[in-house]
Amino acid sequence: MTKALSVGEALVAGLKARGVEVVFGIPGVHTIELYRGLPGSGIRHVTARHEQGAAFMADGYARVSGKPGVAFVITGPGLTNALTAMAQSREDSVPVLIISGVNRRDSLGQGLGLLHELPDQGAMVRSLCPSFQITSPDMLEPVLTRAFAALTTGRPGPVHIEVPTDVMPLPAALPRPPLPAPMRHPDPAQLAEAAQRLNAARRPLILVGGGARQCGAAVLAVAEALDAPVVQTANARGLLHGHPLCVPASPSLEATRALIAASDQILALGTEFGPTDYDMYLRGGFPDVSGMIRVDLCAEQLARHPAALTLQADCGASLVGLLPLLSARQADGAARAAETRTAALAELTEAMRHQITLLDTIRDTLPGALIVGDSTQPVYAGNLYYDHDRPGGWFNAATGYGALGFGPGAAIGAALASPGTPVICLIGDGGLQFSPGELRTARDEQLPVTFLVWNNHGFGEIAEAMRAVNVPVLGCDPTPLRLEPFAAACDLPFQSVASKAEDLRRALGPRCTGPRLIEIRAD
Repeated sequence: MTKALSVGEALVAGLKARGVEVVFGIPGVHTIELYRGLPGSGIRHVTARHEQGAAFMADGYARVSGKPGVAFVITGPGLTNALTAMAQSREDSVPVLIISGVNRRDSLGQGLGLLHELPDQGAMVRSLCPSFQITSPDMLEPVLTRAFAALTTGRPGPVHIEVPTDVMPLPAALPRPPLPAPMRHPDPAQLAEAAQRLNAARRPLILVGGGARQCGAAVLAVAEALDAPVVQTANARGLLHGHPLCVPASPSLEATRALIAASDQILALGTEFGPTDYDMYLRGGFPDVSGMIRVDLCAEQLARHPAALTLQADCGASLVGLLPLLSARQADGAARAAETRTAALAELTEAMRHQITLLDTIRDTLPGALIVGDSTQPVYAGNLYYDHDRPGGWFNAATGYGALGFGPGAAIGAALASPGTPVICLIGDGGLQFSPGELRTARDEQLPVTFLVWNNHGFGEIAEAMRAVNVPVLGCDPTPLRLEPFAAACDLPFQSVASKAEDLRRALGPRCTGPRLIEIRAD
């Protein structure tokens, strides 16, 4: 006779049926029953050092794999620790599923003083993202279905499921296999109108955001057909590496804005026009783009910025449908792109251009690497101007929510999503102190992650911002970790180099099979 599954075991089986291969987490007394189903499931469990790190790992895994990242956390502090990472995932439209425990059903909202008790855990999370509660075994399948629909259709983002501790051990049926998620296709009449507008343009331009980062081949084909420069926000970098039509420069820069203003038809793909991409310095004055054609999965995003034509559809499907309707032409696109690249780079400070040279050195020394950034000076510079060589291979927390400490966890998730690929975690000495324990996770999993620490002895970017507005610099000089003994404590090989391209190239040269730590002395 087959032993009945518990809700916890059936939930794990339901995750496996939906393609989940890795779960990040830290077990606790409120999630023990979830862990009963993991051995033998084929799902790999990766133990983080902090629940925020587990959720950042799920984020990095999702960005690289294209599938939802999953984390298990305990009720109360486990979930509140994960909330910062969930907010980062929300701002960058990354599908992350956080599964937590919650106290027994008859105690919820009673204020009994139970361990890890919150007044209303689900309500707290619902202010950020969808939150579902499984209050009986028969709710397991519909909750999984609703959760994965939220993760895989429309604008992705975090989703939360909570399971009361007295529900986890109850007998449950194995969830039925899920149906494939439908793709939202564009309306043919709207495609025809979009093609008509683009074919009539003399100076077309394409703006690409993170929502199109999986559509590199289609973006390239449409750009070449239109002879249109392609401006990529930070989360879209790598789509057209080295191509004459590539403009890897932020729309916050005046040169990029001039290109946008001089274009007579804009095609905007999967971009929300957020200030951290389009107005980083909060100066205002962004060109009027209300005559654009806009493609996005999210109706709410489409409603926030006026456009002449909006297509609520998948970017890849829209580009594939649009391509045969376009008339190939020559529109001086390469010359316009080259002029913008030159002018945009010239706008940056000498220090920023030096940092971009270091980024180019990383890319050229480790081609095809994933560069996962934290909020640190070289990452800020790269978000303004940097051309990566791999679609989806440049991402960081210095856009959107801007959570410090993102880098180590997200780099670990990225490495697990793309086995054997070199991963660079580019982080400052200040940001490293937000999540130093995750370096031990990289060692436990023997992942090829290079932790590249930009050591400017504090919060250098904030200090510069204070000086720029004549505010006394205060609170920006936390003493950095002594990185050599810290690396030794984490059992990581260590090197320290000056901020020179040739020194960095030598340090990065031999590909690593496990984690290592390299300090760049920013002074």
